[in-house]
Amino acid sequence: MDEYQVCSLVVLTAPEQTGSVKLAIEKLEGAEVPVCNEAGKMVVVLEGDSKDGLAERFKQIQLLPGVIAVTLVYHQEDGTSELKEANNESQ
Repeated sequence: MDEYQVCSLVVLTAPEQTGSVKLAIEKLEGAEVPVCNEAGKMVVVLEGDSKDGLAERFKQIQLLPGVIAVTLVYHQEDGTSELKEANNESQ
């Protein structure tokens, strides 16, 4: 596909399962957990090349043991030609 997708999520977990949920999310392709606290709240960033791929990983996160809620906060789609042009301009 000729596109780039990125989204951010807020994930709420049972506090005693936050560590295991974080590890499981970080094993997903294109997933990162830049912020996580002991109360069970985390920010997740997903990157990929299709909306369907992001939606599938969103569903996988929702189904993890210990996950209470997953909320989409941000989504952006860029064509790779636009992304390459932006990278060339910044250099």
